[in-house]
Amino acid sequence: MDKNSIMPSFPMPMRGLLLLTGMYTFAWSAFFRYFGGDLMRWLAMNPTEIPEISGRVFGTVGMIIGFLIFLSAFYPISWHYLIMIGIAGKLILAAWFVLTFIPELGWNKRSIFHLVFNELIWLIPLSIILIRAIKVKKYLKDLPEED
Repeated sequence: MDKNSIMPSFPMPMRGLLLLTGMYTFAWSAFFRYFGGDLMRWLAMNPTEIPEISGRVFGTVGMIIGFLIFLSAFYPISWHYLIMIGIAGKLILAAWFVLTFIPELGWNKRSIFHLVFNELIWLIPLSIILIRAIKVKKYLKDLPEED
C-alpha cells in the first residue's frame, strides 16, 4: 500500500443515514402491516373501490428489511452484507409493489409517491454507503500488520 494514498473513512453521517433509512422503511412497512386496508384505499385515490389485496405480508417483509438496514448502521464496515440485503430488499419491495399492488391500485400520484420515495430513492444513498464501506474494508484489509 502506498504511504501517500488517502485513507478512506466512513463518516458518522453515513451511519445516521443508515439509521434513518432503516427507521423510515420500518415505519412505512408497519403502515402496510397494520393499516393495510386503509392505506390501500388512500393509495387507490378512489374510496368507493376497495382493492382486495393484503399488505400484511408485504409489510412484514418490509419491516424485516428495515430492521436489517437499521442494524447495519452499528457496524457498517463489518456488516456491509446487511447493506447489500437492504438494497436487494428495496428492489424486491419495489418489484412486489409494481407487480402486486399497481394492477389493483392503478398508477396515480400516491402510488408513484410510494414507489419512488419509499422504495427507489433510498437505493442511491444505500449504494453510495455500500461502496464506501467496501472501500474502507478493503483498505483496512490491505494495511500491513505492525509488529
